[in-house]
Amino acid sequence: MYLNKVFVYGNLTRDPEQKSLPNGTAVTNFSLATNRIYKDAQGAKQEQVEYHNIVVFGRQAETSAQYLKKGQGVMIEGRIQTRSWDDKVSGEKKYRTEIIADSVQFGPKSVGAPAGEGYTAKPTGNATPVATAVPDLETIDYGDSNINVDDIPF
Repeated sequence: MYLNKVFVYGNLTRDPEQKSLPNGTAVTNFSLATNRIYKDAQGAKQEQVEYHNIVVFGRQAETSAQYLKKGQGVMIEGRIQTRSWDDKVSGEKKYRTEIIADSVQFGPKSVGAPAGEGYTAKPTGNATPVATAVPDLETIDYGDSNINVDDIPF
């Protein structure tokens, strides 16, 4: 059995670039940086950065190009693929290793945004956003229900 599966979470190093294939399928390319922090033999903290070329197809390519921006965090699930071609200028064989994305999950809007504050759908037309209040847990009234612990099935 063979397995080619990749999960990476990092920050975009540039804004995505969207193109279309001759059949009309959208293709978006961007680069993702991941950091690895470790201690060397002397105990000094070191940081190593890896850059990943990401390719997204179809509807996810369109939404990625529309909403992702440089510096934003994103999680990619996909597979690794290496393609090769002959360079017309130098005549050399060139290689490029890419991650072909199956799933793209957007992170926070910007580097300074609080954790958990991702993208939300913008209202369209004349829709008015509705604010919903979340009650404080200590102010919730549960009534005078008598619950027997033995009646709970789990």
